[in-house]
Amino acid sequence: MSEIVILIFILGYAAIAFEHTIKINKSATALITGVLCWTIYILFSSDKVFVSEELTLHLGDLSGILFFLMGAMTIVELIDAHSGFDMITERIRQKDKRKLLWIIGFVTFFLSAILDNLTTTIVIVSLLRKLIKDDKDRMFFTGIVVIAANAGGAWTPIGDVTTTMLWMGGQITTLNIMMKLILPSLLCLVFPLIFVSFKIKGAVESSLNKEVRYQGLSQNHKSIVFFSGVSVLVLVPVFKTLTHLPPYMGILLGLGILWVITEIIHGKKAVPTKHTLSVAQALRKIDMPSILFFLGILICIAALQSTGVLTTTANWMDSTIKNINVIAISIGLLSAIIDNVPLVAAAQGMYSLTVYPTDHFFWEFLAYAAGTGGSVLIIGSAAGVAAMGMEKINFFWYLRKISLPALIGYLAGCFAYILQNYFSCFPRFFWV
Repeated sequence: MSEIVILIFILGYAAIAFEHTIKINKSATALITGVLCWTIYILFSSDKVFVSEELTLHLGDLSGILFFLMGAMTIVELIDAHSGFDMITERIRQKDKRKLLWIIGFVTFFLSAILDNLTTTIVIVSLLRKLIKDDKDRMFFTGIVVIAANAGGAWTPIGDVTTTMLWMGGQITTLNIMMKLILPSLLCLVFPLIFVSFKIKGAVESSLNKEVRYQGLSQNHKSIVFFSGVSVLVLVPVFKTLTHLPPYMGILLGLGILWVITEIIHGKKAVPTKHTLSVAQALRKIDMPSILFFLGILICIAALQSTGVLTTTANWMDSTIKNINVIAISIGLLSAIIDNVPLVAAAQGMYSLTVYPTDHFFWEFLAYAAGTGGSVLIIGSAAGVAAMGMEKINFFWYLRKISLPALIGYLAGCFAYILQNYFSCFPRFFWV
């Protein structure tokens, strides 16, 4: 049974990679692959009720991710409808591709540490649509955004879901993980930036937004929606920390508040205008195929987890490799193919805190590797999947243009962390 599930996963993965060759939308392929994996699982299982309950349990977690994604996309669309991003793009006057690439990279890196890699990717890609007209240039910048978002999310407990899992599980503590991983994470971004800086030149052409916008918006109304939307996104991690509710609850609360704000400020406007600037219209504009693609990928990975494929893989690595450095690096690279969340969950189940106590080298290295290794492939991280959907990035285009610098950055960060741990005085020296 497991062999059939693996075969279906491989075929589905290949179909997604060859989307432009076979002319079949990747969202359809992902949905079919995910459902077929669960179909095989339940047909070969003697306890159908258990499998159904297991699927329902997984959908509880998956729906949280999807609702978060929908809420974040809607907020971004609402800010855009009110010309909110123009407040930022008008202040970014840099046209040189190399300098702009570094600016976007570092803004994404630090914003991801405050928000999370998924939300940051959605926001920055939306900004790039205003800053860069040429599709190829924008795709290239988006690839770097994926690397920067994953690198920035790895070194804080709220920046990436895997780091959050380790934080909530007691494997890492906040201050320690930030101190230990900021340097490797920075190098994970800097090395790709250096690499691609030699390959690009010239100036970018600003995007000519031909969309007809409502011109009657006051500057106050634009500012209210922009700062309210950004505040909602920034305060989601704070909401999660204070209430211990999952992030999608914070994003839904924020969306509801923003909905009320827009209803109030546009209440006296004509119905057509009010409709154009409403949350209802923003909901219609979000990229639903990308969300369905996300759903398909997630239920497929859930099937691999439930059938024991991921646990078997983790146990095999543990018994065969027997070196925690190589295991952590391998998990990071494996997360470029298989979602990093179940891989980290499997590692948490394999190693107890008695074996590797809180803030042990392995947990910190795992947080870095699982958070950044997914950048090597476009579908290896939530940020990559979101960017792929938003900018229609081809799997093989990313493989040719972005995977190598992403791999170089990932390995540079791995080496830096191992070296940093070897010279135990280095972190103290670095922070003095």
